[in-house]
Amino acid sequence: MEVVRGVFESRGDAEKAVHQLRSLGIPLDKIGLITPGSPPETVERGMPVTDTEEPGMGRAMGAAVGGAMGAAGGATLGLAAATLAIPGVGPVIAFGMLGAAVLGIFGAAAGAAVGDTMEEQLGEGVPHEDVYLYEDALRQGRSIVIAYVDDDQEDRAQEVIETAGAADIETLREQWWVELRDDERSYYHHDGRDFDRDEPTYRQGFQAALHPRWRGKGYADVEDDLRTAYNGSKLDTSFREGYERGLAYHSRNRERRND
Repeated sequence: MEVVRGVFESRGDAEKAVHQLRSLGIPLDKIGLITPGSPPETVERGMPVTDTEEPGMGRAMGAAVGGAMGAAGGATLGLAAATLAIPGVGPVIAFGMLGAAVLGIFGAAAGAAVGDTMEEQLGEGVPHEDVYLYEDALRQGRSIVIAYVDDDQEDRAQEVIETAGAADIETLREQWWVELRDDERSYYHHDGRDFDRDEPTYRQGFQAALHPRWRGKGYADVEDDLRTAYNGSKLDTSFREGYERGLAYHSRNRERRND
């Protein structure tokens, strides 16, 4: 089983992709949609993500797929829906089992009512290293579609996602950094250092700080883990500077959403 996913500028485009995926014969329980939504009356407790690079589906589903599922427009898609909130992102609507599962990756859902059986059937989800990109997309009002498809459906499903207007993940990654780059250059140059030379490792450190495994944790507390994760690569001063700036970026986003 393979995963296809896309980020859309509008909920309408995302819904079109869902309908077209359904036309390929992909079952509802293998399609999810997350879109910015109305403020929820209650916020589900956060759950820790796993330490593997590719988070699974299992314990992300519990409470969100249980009592929280209600009428939030899901009838238009044939998908149950829940209105929840993602810390640092804000209120969203999650359509379908997979929508709730992806919320769990973001730390918005809790519980294990569905659990490991579904995880074994559906495989891996959104890579942890990309979570910050999907969070940023939701903050900007974009919508996310994710679907698990059989091997012989992958090409057609990917074509559906692209034709419906999904942005390429690498394009999103570069756009995200371009928006930050000038400020980070100014910060790094303040004592005469060469940002152009050090940018690759600085950016690597910045993005490491946004990984769910390390976000919110001081560099000294996770240095050994980082060295292991980066296969013994030299984590130099520029990497550490980037990591510290990434922590500050994450903290600012959480404070803005909690104002």
